Amino acid sequence: MVSDSGSFMDFLWIPFLIALLFSATAEGSECGANYVPIVRNISEIGEDSFGRLGLSHTTIAGSVMHGFKEVEVWLQTFAPGVRTPIHRHSCEEIFVVLKGSGTLYLASNSHKKYPGTPQEFPIYKNSTFHVPVNDVHQIWNSNEHEDLQFLVIISRPPMKAFIYDDWNMPHTAAKLKYPYYWDEACFQAPQTKDEL
Repeated sequence: MVSDSGSFMDFLWIPFLIALLFSATAEGSECGANYVPIVRNISEIGEDSFGRLGLSHTTIAGSVMHGFKEVEVWLQTFAPGVRTPIHRHSCEEIFVVLKGSGTLYLASNSHKKYPGTPQEFPIYKNSTFHVPVNDVHQIWNSNEHEDLQFLVIISRPPMKAFIYDDWNMPHTAAKLKYPYYWDEACFQAPQTKDEL
């Protein structure tokens, strides 16, 4: 027969196991990390497609993921033919093209009821371009033979994107995507109003 003290001692390992499991989960998660090393190797940072074929996304410095407050930096690669949705957001966005070529479609008609016909801008290796706040745009790897890779820097993270079905969709009908795909695992927030 086991004494009461023996039963108690037999189960002392349970709190230890629970603590061990929680510490392993916290160390493996990138969400909410308040410490980011000053120097990091980009190839050691995780990447994901978020279910979008031909996309590779790496959050190098994120607000939700790493605690940055004023800026966010991504590395993205688009396979030939891949494009972003037609969208806008209430932050500035700067791109630095590292390899490949493609097309920026930009409708600077935020004051109208819908985006309208966009301007087309060729983008290519070593070019840089920016998208002003709330300008509807789309980036497309229109090169059939090579990936398009760029760094993206956004202000005022995390990004709240408004997605359009086409260039003639009214701004008021655009669908809010927040949190955006790469922030979903780390961030839950109530819906916000359109900022136009």
